[in-house]
Amino acid sequence: MRVAVFSNNGEASQRVALALRSGIVARGITIDGLNPEVVITVGGDGTLLSAFHHYSDLLDKVRFVGIHTGHLGFYTDWRDYEVNELIDSLVHDNGQSVSYPLLDIQVNYADGMGQPDHALALNESTLKKVSGTMVANVYIKDEFFESFRGDGLCISTPTGSTAYNKSIGGAILNPQFNAIQMSEISSINNRVFRTLGSPLIIASNEWIRIEPANTVNNILMCDQLMVEGRPVESIIYRVAKQRISFAAYRHTHFWKRVEDSFIGRDDA
Repeated sequence: MRVAVFSNNGEASQRVALALRSGIVARGITIDGLNPEVVITVGGDGTLLSAFHHYSDLLDKVRFVGIHTGHLGFYTDWRDYEVNELIDSLVHDNGQSVSYPLLDIQVNYADGMGQPDHALALNESTLKKVSGTMVANVYIKDEFFESFRGDGLCISTPTGSTAYNKSIGGAILNPQFNAIQMSEISSINNRVFRTLGSPLIIASNEWIRIEPANTVNNILMCDQLMVEGRPVESIIYRVAKQRISFAAYRHTHFWKRVEDSFIGRDDA
């Protein structure tokens, strides 16, 4: 087995990553950061997001495992004091995995130069205006749906529905649904302007196209990455053909993750 260890720069994470690498080598497992079969992230959800984008070209070959060294992470199943138990799981690995849907993003530019850009998101993509109200036409399967006015729009994956999407009133979507969600960010609704005002769940055979009225001065985010520097004519969102896979050594059930992250219990 070939394993990559992907860590943030925090002191605690670096310490755990060093112990992890040493333990992996001692058990006869190969450390390979270029062509891994399993990527172990050490840090939190942000670290796993960074690792996802780093290895996005290998999604059909790689499985992810997350160790959290701070607050409980949504994607991270292992604690920093469980390094030896995780290494045992690697030794006895039989290829078990669980996969989640991803968001496919196509960005078309108004300058007519070159081909559209494509990207994948694990959590979400947002479109906002630098300042003032964002105005954009929204199409579903190339059929006009609404003219949006407000702060912006957020398109999320099922696992990403628990992130920024949740904070703006979107629904939490079980990742067993192969779908994406669009939620409004502070939409303007009055006698003149009207939007649906509710989150939309888009099936895998549908797509969303957003055309901002102003092709410049927009902020387009793909997870924590910003797409900038060129005028955006339209963005097309759909369920990606690729999926992210996690090694299911001890993969936590989705609703248990939700409960642990947002509700919690006092077992005493």
